[in-house]
Amino acid sequence: METIFPPFDPDDEEGQRREPRQVRQIPIRMILPNLVTLLALCAGLTAIRMAIEARYGEAIAMIVVAAVLDGIDGRVARFLRSTSRFGAELDSLTDFVNFGVAPAILLYAWALDEVRSLGWIAALVFAICAALRLARFNVAIDNPNKPEWQANFFVGVPAPAGALIVLLPVYLEYLDLPHGRFTAPVVLIYTVACGLLMVSRLPTWSGKKFGTRVSREVVLPLFVFVVVLAAMLFSYPWHVLAAGALVYLAALPFGWQAWRKHLREEPAPTAVDTDAK
Repeated sequence: METIFPPFDPDDEEGQRREPRQVRQIPIRMILPNLVTLLALCAGLTAIRMAIEARYGEAIAMIVVAAVLDGIDGRVARFLRSTSRFGAELDSLTDFVNFGVAPAILLYAWALDEVRSLGWIAALVFAICAALRLARFNVAIDNPNKPEWQANFFVGVPAPAGALIVLLPVYLEYLDLPHGRFTAPVVLIYTVACGLLMVSRLPTWSGKKFGTRVSREVVLPLFVFVVVLAAMLFSYPWHVLAAGALVYLAALPFGWQAWRKHLREEPAPTAVDTDAK
């Protein structure tokens, strides 16, 4: 694996006396996935600005764009065989801003400020849970003993999904649900609950293996489905986002049941004879 930014020790006097090496050229395929990640970061930071300016519709649009780019950069890196530790760390930091900080600030500016300090605490809890969830995900990647079937699952709700479902109250308001005196307390409880789902041990579908191979018969229907979905998202964004959040929440028990089924079918580990020499 090629390292774009190799580490160095500033106190290594021997290394400082070495002759400078010739600067190596970096292939463009190593840079392209990181550029996609940086574009996602720009979208997340723009969402924060829009939330501060009370332009909540535009802020949500930027978070959705960041989620789409987040789903693309990893696949681009694997397709180009340009995955790197630098890219993984950049992706985690970007996800924290886009799906932890941006939704928390948006919700606070939209409704949570009505309950003052309690609302800010709820926003902090959500952002912190996103950071903890991403840190746990990075550690779990390095586990070589994980069964192959577990690659189809996440532990806890992933950060992009958590950001999109926590904004469900905002979607509903754009669908003419009234913003009343009880809106802020309900949103406070819902925000904390979504944060806890991210750091929970609840198994959820990952979708990583989806789309790696597609049979010839479903190629054209898949094209039609993607086009229709994009058209629906542009024409009826709040209906699509609200329906997607509700469907995702309703599907969480099914992911847990599938996980339990795999555990029951997994063969028990063979006992080790401790008396053997």
